[in-house]
Amino acid sequence: MKYNFDEIINRRGTYSLKWDGEELIKQFGLTERYDEHTIPLFTADMDLPVPQPLVDALHKTVDHRIYGYSVFPDEYFGAIQSWLQKRHDWRVEKEHIVYSPGTVHALNIAVKAFTKLEDGIIIQRPVYPPFTSVIEGNGRKVINNALHVDEEGYYSIDFEDFEAKAKANHTTMFILCNPHNPTGRVFNNEELNKMAAICHDNNVLIVADEIHGDLLRRGNEFIPMVKAADHADHIITCTAINKTFNVAGLHCTNVIISDEELRTQFATEMGMQLASPFAIAALIAVYNEGEDWLDQLTDYVDDTMTYVKEFLAERMPEVKVAIPEGTYIMWLDFSGYGITAEEIHDRIYNKANVLLEDGSMFGEEGEFYQRICTPSPRPLIEEALERIAKEFEDISGKR
Repeated sequence: MKYNFDEIINRRGTYSLKWDGEELIKQFGLTERYDEHTIPLFTADMDLPVPQPLVDALHKTVDHRIYGYSVFPDEYFGAIQSWLQKRHDWRVEKEHIVYSPGTVHALNIAVKAFTKLEDGIIIQRPVYPPFTSVIEGNGRKVINNALHVDEEGYYSIDFEDFEAKAKANHTTMFILCNPHNPTGRVFNNEELNKMAAICHDNNVLIVADEIHGDLLRRGNEFIPMVKAADHADHIITCTAINKTFNVAGLHCTNVIISDEELRTQFATEMGMQLASPFAIAALIAVYNEGEDWLDQLTDYVDDTMTYVKEFLAERMPEVKVAIPEGTYIMWLDFSGYGITAEEIHDRIYNKANVLLEDGSMFGEEGEFYQRICTPSPRPLIEEALERIAKEFEDISGKR
């Protein structure tokens, strides 16, 4: 089936966080202005239609007319196993799969189950803000192994710093984000192997958030951490359908834990969790029949990112941006304008009335950056960029 991703689908009035969540958005301090003309491109979900097999599966579930407690059929686990084997050459045992109603929930559970108060947990900023909140909110300490960025916007790992922090007596966990949000790095086999070895040698547990692993630019390869590691018994992996297939509202994360003792600890801390029949039907449908849709989506996002980069090069050359290796996120560096982060925010959010996400939310390393989520119809992206460019014309004209 051919999908039309250029179609603008009105999401207002559908309980959408990004389109209907004015009070919550202002409460979180994301913007001072939010109205019917705001273009929200801040949250990592898509304004694009999901695969038709998913729609059909959900209609079938709805038509049954009873939505009671549900169990996971063998078909559910089989779909996960088949997808990971086919897409990432990763063979997973059924018994190693633990359901969680969300990835942030799973991270919270892991922190509680495997670390103690005041323990140190390594993250790599700039990074997805909930990584910080699940650590500090549970009374643990953030240990920042900040990524280094070069002049071309390429991020790399400071391994000397990483090893020093892994060796510290109070460090007990490392939360990896791969593909990395917001920089878009997809760490290679050598990088993953080295991080895994350092953590193994220092008794540091790895929790790998790999939920963007299916969202790659053409020509890039994603390698699960457990495949790159020489020893994988100290690695817990979060996978999900929510980013890949735009079903964040269905709450379906699957945590892969090969070590039986760790798996028991994790499951005990989490307690019994049952998915809705809609989440179960959705996962089976997208993993079994969603690959064609994902291939079309990949092409569309690739083209959108090329458009964004070319637009900025022509209209806002002071903004530096690299096309990421993975995710559908672009990380825009506005430091070339020589103005404060507050003025950058004001021009985009209040004057252009476009809602992105301030880079400072991802750590001090992101002070002059903005995160934009690109999986929206291209006409919407075009309008947002035109609005933003207009509000920076006076600065460009003085140079």
